[in-house]
Amino acid sequence: MRRTASLVLLAVAVFFTALSPLMRWYAFPRLAKIPPGQYQDMVLEAKPATLLNYGTMKAEQVPEVTIVQTLKGNVVASDRIEQSAGRDVVVWDALSYVAGPDGKMVSEIPERYIFDAHSQEPVHATGESVDGDPVRREGIEYKWPFLTEKRDYAYFDAQTRTSAPIHYRGTRTFRGLEVYYFEQTIPWTKVALPKKMPVKGVTPQAVAKMGTTRWYSTKRMFWVEPVTGAPVNGQEIHKEELRGGDLLPGGRTVTAFAGHVKMRADYVDATVSLVKAQRTLVLLLTRYLPWGFLTLGAALLALSLHLEARGRRPRTAPARGPAPAVAPGGGAGTGGPARPR
Repeated sequence: MRRTASLVLLAVAVFFTALSPLMRWYAFPRLAKIPPGQYQDMVLEAKPATLLNYGTMKAEQVPEVTIVQTLKGNVVASDRIEQSAGRDVVVWDALSYVAGPDGKMVSEIPERYIFDAHSQEPVHATGESVDGDPVRREGIEYKWPFLTEKRDYAYFDAQTRTSAPIHYRGTRTFRGLEVYYFEQTIPWTKVALPKKMPVKGVTPQAVAKMGTTRWYSTKRMFWVEPVTGAPVNGQEIHKEELRGGDLLPGGRTVTAFAGHVKMRADYVDATVSLVKAQRTLVLLLTRYLPWGFLTLGAALLALSLHLEARGRRPRTAPARGPAPAVAPGGGAGTGGPARPR
């Protein structure tokens, strides 16, 4: 029975020991992914801010500017692209809506972001765009990969339609979470005017004919939870200018928008709570279950060897009684009389 039990335990120990690396290196890369139908929104604020008054063409100080960012998973589009791409794909229809202190639209820029559901690498397919213009992304946007590394990444900037390095600047603690801090600086760059202008009847084509150009610069900052790759906080020191042309004769420059943009506090709290829950699920696949299976396998192996050793130990011979008495003359026992000489 001991030998049978030790063999069963040995088989179970081998099973759990083999399951440990499979869980980490096979199951995790396939199970951890962004769901295609995910929807999330974010509100950011710049308090105070500088905003262009298009009536006077002068920059004015305003108490606040609000930016609402929405990311909506397009399941129909992702299913269609998956058929040709041969992998799990997520399509996010994103919108960045900027509103002034009166609630009126300052700018509105839609995006379609297509990426691999597991690695967050961009997937190039028809429909990939920013403000209706086709683009070809390189690098990440909005989210870092699962198990983010302490290194620089290429990050796509929607205003310039180009990618640039976003630099790892160290590990910090944010709301009780260990996070990686990243920074990206985009120098002054000429960018396209938004397709939707804040003044009725004014189109980007008409402004371009006047010779007026739009320039942009920003310092982008993210606090990223490395297990999930999700930013728990984000800020930008954002600047936009209009330069020259008939709108600004004499080569004048006017600030169109400037401010230190920060996530609103209630959205930071909600994001941290969500990321903490998702972090536990990722750790379950990458750390808790693999190490748990490995520890269990080692314990079962030790128990199996212990039972096998006990089964092979020689048994102690039973104790024998006193030897029978020998009669005088060499006769055994207490039988008949001794032989006469």
